[in-house]
Amino acid sequence: MQVSKLFGMMALGLFATMGVQAQETMVSIVESPDMTASGGYRAPLHGGYLRKLPVGRVQPRGWLREILHRQRSGLNGQLGTVSAWLDKRSNQWLSDRGDHGWEEVPYWLRGYSSLAYILDDEEMKQEAEVWFEAVLTHLKANGELGPSGTDGDPNTPDLWAKMPMLWALQTYYEATADERVLTAMTNYFKWELTIADDHFLKGLWQSKRGGDNEWSVVWLYNHTGDEAILPLIDKLHRGGVDWTMKDDLPNWHGVNVAQGFREPATYYVLNGDERMLQAAYDNHHTMRQRYGQVPGGMYGADENARQGYIDPRQGTETCAVVEQMASDELMMGITGDPFWADHCEQVAFNTLPAAMTSDMRALRYITSPNMAISDGKNHAPSIDNSLRGMLSMSPFSSRCCQHNHGMGWPYFTEHLVMGTSDGGLCAMLYAANETTSQVADGQTVRMTVDTHYPFEEEIRMTIHTDLPVSFPLYLRIPAWASGASILSINGQPVVPSGALRQGRAAYYKVQREWTDGDQVVLTLPMAITTDVWPQNKGSISVNYGPLTLSLRIEERLKQRDSSDPEIVQDDSHWQESVDKSRWPAYELFADSPWNYALSVDDQNLPLDITVSRKPWPADNYPFTLESVPLEFTAKGRKIPAWGFDATGMTDVLPTRFVPRATEVETIRLVPMGAARLRMSAFPRADINATTPDCEE
Repeated sequence: MQVSKLFGMMALGLFATMGVQAQETMVSIVESPDMTASGGYRAPLHGGYLRKLPVGRVQPRGWLREILHRQRSGLNGQLGTVSAWLDKRSNQWLSDRGDHGWEEVPYWLRGYSSLAYILDDEEMKQEAEVWFEAVLTHLKANGELGPSGTDGDPNTPDLWAKMPMLWALQTYYEATADERVLTAMTNYFKWELTIADDHFLKGLWQSKRGGDNEWSVVWLYNHTGDEAILPLIDKLHRGGVDWTMKDDLPNWHGVNVAQGFREPATYYVLNGDERMLQAAYDNHHTMRQRYGQVPGGMYGADENARQGYIDPRQGTETCAVVEQMASDELMMGITGDPFWADHCEQVAFNTLPAAMTSDMRALRYITSPNMAISDGKNHAPSIDNSLRGMLSMSPFSSRCCQHNHGMGWPYFTEHLVMGTSDGGLCAMLYAANETTSQVADGQTVRMTVDTHYPFEEEIRMTIHTDLPVSFPLYLRIPAWASGASILSINGQPVVPSGALRQGRAAYYKVQREWTDGDQVVLTLPMAITTDVWPQNKGSISVNYGPLTLSLRIEERLKQRDSSDPEIVQDDSHWQESVDKSRWPAYELFADSPWNYALSVDDQNLPLDITVSRKPWPADNYPFTLESVPLEFTAKGRKIPAWGFDATGMTDVLPTRFVPRATEVETIRLVPMGAARLRMSAFPRADINATTPDCEE
């Protein structure tokens, strides 16, 4: 990938004009929060630069709170009355005599419970606690929790479905301090240690996803200090597939990669071997080097990545999108590296919103950077899986994504502000919120964050404290803003010590005695930049700060019956009493031309690009074509031969030898998170351009 940037009016030398910082305030540029002798994870564990605050301590505001309200009224919030897998009658998570509910219950519960406790919704909390109470009161004598089952071999326990339930239990404990959780998890882990190695963690899913179980052991040890459970981390690492392969991955299923790639980093927490930490980074980059030469932060795995299928029309499961965000968030805490926050925002702002309808009552199994159609047809072999309904928006897109999507935005919310190992706070992800936390001397402070980021450049933070208190406040500087970010405290610009490295994420560390009402303003000037993707015919994507842009394609929605077998997958089922008319599915078709090439200059920057700002949407939801507050114009030329392939799917990018129309047109661009139909990786309009084009 090659990168070009256009700052317009923003000069790179702004620090030279800033005033002198106050004597009592020290501001420095650092690559990670401080790790003190007493900070981080409990000894003998390694890492832990940042810690997630208990659920509910970070209260979202603005557009993020609106999303959570829509999620409550949408599929995740109402799924308990819709999905047959959550039917309480004969559910194996509620009764030993149950016969259904496998991964679907914990998949749903971990997002649902986090949402319930963030919103402090009594009805939702009561519903979540029905399931938690059942888990905690149906423990087996040997320590096993949840339904018993096997994976292929009758002597091989199926541990996979219990892994997301452990995560849900962690949320429940943070909200309630119910000591039964710690006891149940301790006994469960001691039971896992008794399973013979040749029958441990074997099977289709659990062998790839054991890192989820490892993380729960780390979480529990940090709460209890019981060293008897630590050997389980080593056992889990040995028992699963090898995520430390050199220049390769043990599995190319998109969801497995999104959650499995970080396993070596979790193992590093136990053994301290830096090679384990590096392996997680290598896994992330290996997937993107082979299948991620596309905008939006994800990769073209469809369901399983296939050699040769790397075009931006290939997409990612919604499960993989939210699993990737969760992995980014864990990596933030383990490493303190702001790289993972940059990536989490890239996925959250550009890919996740487009995977769902704006009312969050229907979702899409596969979302791609380039998709000019979103219908219910079987598009195999252009897309991997010979099923209908992989591109349509449906409440029953697939039973996995249907239940698992709900953790995406609540977990994102929980990680907006994190605690630091030196007793401070870190603004890690940016969205409006109010955070309450204890700091260095045990004093409780509130920090309010006011912003429309990522749709504006300014982030305003105010400290609220009863008494003056000293603690460090870290502010992430995204890599895309590293050459131009501006910081002021109580209206006075500050000159930090240290230097920002262009294109590298970092932090401002503000150390001072804070008093009530102190204000910090971080400005992240957004520039037009482009990425060039050599492995995908030299295609070009356009960015504005953290937002990647898409051609604006007018969308024509066709409402469909969600139980129609022509457009839905057959692995999801309704509860008997559901009014199906309240849960329609949709197909989306393009009502405007989409087959454009982008006109760029010699620096790969769009010709004559302009930006216009619109009023902030009255409904506080900026991720639709109608409401998005940013729109851009650029120049492009149609490629008449570029259309749909024999399966009816958006065809692959044309080569530079395919004729472009002679007419240059003004095209409109919008942030791709607001575009359910989207073209985000553009061929270049100039067919004489010489750009890396390895596939031609």
